Amino acid sequence: MTDTVPTLYEWCGGSAALHRLTDVFYEKVLADPLLEPIFRNMSPDHQDHVARWFGEVFRGPTEYTDQLGGYPAMLSHHIGLAITEEQRARWAQLIAQSADEAGLPDDPEFRSAFVAYVEWGTRIAKANSAPGADPPTDYPTPRWGWGEAPPYIP
Repeated sequence: MTDTVPTLYEWCGGSAALHRLTDVFYEKVLADPLLEPIFRNMSPDHQDHVARWFGEVFRGPTEYTDQLGGYPAMLSHHIGLAITEEQRARWAQLIAQSADEAGLPDDPEFRSAFVAYVEWGTRIAKANSAPGADPPTDYPTPRWGWGEAPPYIP
């Protein structure tokens, strides 16, 4: 048995896995009548940027912060969107389904950490997108971990 616990980034398969995830996910988003209006004008780099965000959040390379502006940049993409609870929940549902289709690990420990981040992140995005929201802009990019259950390594 190893003495080192892998990061969520390492456990899920790194950049390639997260790019598969965002490819599958945004195909679903653009076909979804509830989410498509929010994303129809996304930049051609949007999927790559979200994959990099997930990578950094899951304790991989800090590319999103180093190259794309970190938390303040991510925040700026949500301000004024007025995301509804229904849209937030659909986003969370589709990303979880996409994780299966993209071949991300399906062990309970990883999925618990993954879903915990998605729930936290979508709720933060919804709050920050509300009309009149004045969120802090100087927060660092979150770095998510295993939570209560690290991976089972026989």
